[in-house]
Amino acid sequence: MTEFSRFTPLVQSLPATVPFVGPETQERQVGKPFRARIGANENGFGPAPSVKDAIRAGAEDIWKYCDPENHDLRAALGAHLGVPMDRIAIGEGIDGLLGLIVRQVVLPGTPVVTSLGAYPTFNYHVAGFGGRLVTVPYRDDKEDLEGLLEAVRRENAPLVYLANPDNPMGTWHSAQSVAAFADALPEDTLLVLDEAYCETAPPDALPAIDRLADMPNVLRLRTFSKGYGLAGLRCGYAIGSLGTITSFKKVCNHFGVNRMAQIAALAAVNDQDYLRSVCERIETARRRLYRIGRDNGFEPLGSATNFVAIDCGRDGAFTSQLLNALMERGVFVRKPGVPPLDRCIRISVGPDSDLDIFEEELRNVMVDLS
Repeated sequence: MTEFSRFTPLVQSLPATVPFVGPETQERQVGKPFRARIGANENGFGPAPSVKDAIRAGAEDIWKYCDPENHDLRAALGAHLGVPMDRIAIGEGIDGLLGLIVRQVVLPGTPVVTSLGAYPTFNYHVAGFGGRLVTVPYRDDKEDLEGLLEAVRRENAPLVYLANPDNPMGTWHSAQSVAAFADALPEDTLLVLDEAYCETAPPDALPAIDRLADMPNVLRLRTFSKGYGLAGLRCGYAIGSLGTITSFKKVCNHFGVNRMAQIAALAAVNDQDYLRSVCERIETARRRLYRIGRDNGFEPLGSATNFVAIDCGRDGAFTSQLLNALMERGVFVRKPGVPPLDRCIRISVGPDSDLDIFEEELRNVMVDLS
């Protein structure tokens, strides 16, 4: 029997790929586990003990379907953030929410604006629905707000993506600048404001929740993967106006956020003391990564995230060589994908034991490359 031939032309035109090659794939390729897994922007400090307890207790009821309304989690988030729960939508991490947003806005050929080198999963979803990406280069290692706005106006784009703080550079714009950018957008352009790293950002990087709350063309995305340490459970949320949030119910997978993810996320929201303590550990680890970078003759970029981008002062070919050498020594890190951002390597924070390995092996690799 020949291969099935009635996939849509769009699907047939796309490459069989994923936005990232996972560390598990790379471990299989090299035939051994990584000694230090500090490349995927995971929170190596893990979730709160109270969250682990909730997961263990919740396992008894895993035979039950999850609540398709995500009621308890939305209520807890609403109380924590100070917004009505009907202004919150829950999804399978920010990645899942991005797919739902693109599905609602993008038709084949629709122009969509983003930064060149920004979060590739967004691009993946745009391609999957046939959209036409319009990219704007970074300026001084930050997403270029003026350039993004100009591209939106020029292309009459109905969708624009901005991450603040940014991935992959870890930089950020002030809350005032982000709010001004939102105000300047056409009313029929939806701003996807990815705030995955909001917990580790300085307070002046995040517009107050009520500052953008009533703008129907703004969606703020947040996650339990970073500060809360629950990347493996895939749970995130969108904050927006009532009408914009309600639209998710037309296309979402109502059982998409599994029962265990709801249980864990609810427990995480209710343990803000742990979140504060882990953010302090993240900041301590960032400072150590700054020092490690400088000790090896590199220049780290200031970071508002749970990772640090380190400028190696060379080109992408050199950083690829550096990454491959680290991988051979059991250290998993990543780098941005496009010039000139790819002159940097990107290291996630983690426990001292992981950073000990990174520090030692980076020093060894630099000796070998010199």
